[in-house]
Amino acid sequence: MEQRHLGRTGLRVSRIGLGTLTWGRDTDEHDAADMLKAFWDAGGTLVDTADVYGDGEAEYLLGRLTDGLVPRRDLVISTKAGGVADPDRRVDASRGHLLAALDASLARLGTDYIDVWHVHAYDPHTPLEETLHTLDLAVSSGRVRYAGVADYCGWQLARAGTWQLAAPGARTPLASTQLEYSLLQRGVEREVLPAALDLGIGLLPSSPLGRGVLTGKYRNGTPPDSRGGSEHLAAFVEPYLDDTARRIVDAVATAADGLAVTPLQVALAWVRDRPGVAAPIVGARTARQLTAALSVEALSLPDEICRALDDVSAPVHRYPDHDWSTL
Repeated sequence: MEQRHLGRTGLRVSRIGLGTLTWGRDTDEHDAADMLKAFWDAGGTLVDTADVYGDGEAEYLLGRLTDGLVPRRDLVISTKAGGVADPDRRVDASRGHLLAALDASLARLGTDYIDVWHVHAYDPHTPLEETLHTLDLAVSSGRVRYAGVADYCGWQLARAGTWQLAAPGARTPLASTQLEYSLLQRGVEREVLPAALDLGIGLLPSSPLGRGVLTGKYRNGTPPDSRGGSEHLAAFVEPYLDDTARRIVDAVATAADGLAVTPLQVALAWVRDRPGVAAPIVGARTARQLTAALSVEALSLPDEICRALDDVSAPVHRYPDHDWSTL
């Protein structure tokens, strides 16, 4: 698999990442092992997890598998901290919480360092400078190699990235940011992606297949064994089952038919090759699903297909209008 630099850093990652959101909950150890082995055999290196996935079970599973199945040195492990179960405070990016979470993640993963450590979300109750200084502490201690953020909006990412660049050598530049990005969700293109490109921060898109909808599996109803058919993930999928999404999915299916490939391959190739994208994170539930996603490696979409998909999925931004070419 082709490798790319993560943002403006020397770290290289596979241009498709393996997500572990369902590990320890919907994906057991056997299926997780099959997926990790298939991913590694295909040349994949970037594995993304978080301390809250499966209440820590995803990290624990990954740690067990890197202990015997796949060499730790062959993987780029990305994890996140800051999410909490408290309904009154869903995010805690204070120094104390983040450093305690880092130690717990290292223990579950069975490693002495994390390749890329992300703050899971913006915390309005903690000064941003405190959160960012904690990233600096983690890197200077050797427990973290690179740092990033997740689910930051445009101004939050711009402020954080600029602050880290303001003192070269003293602060850790942000290597990456994670946010949902697909043909069904292009909101990042308005503010987040331009900020990331300007600051040299690599984008790691989550849900690059539109929460599974872009595979076409929901075109004739909701399969009972899908995320949309599960009790705890149905609400996650439902927003992408409207008429607008249906038109985009139909366009993806038409492009796939013309190229003699699958809708999954078309949708994943589109987001993988967007400017600023380092690696989409694919959250497969089985090794079979993952293998289907990894088959996109040889596919590059023709320009005319990309333009057609761009047009049919173009988000509506009415104000403020940053496109001066229309004036």
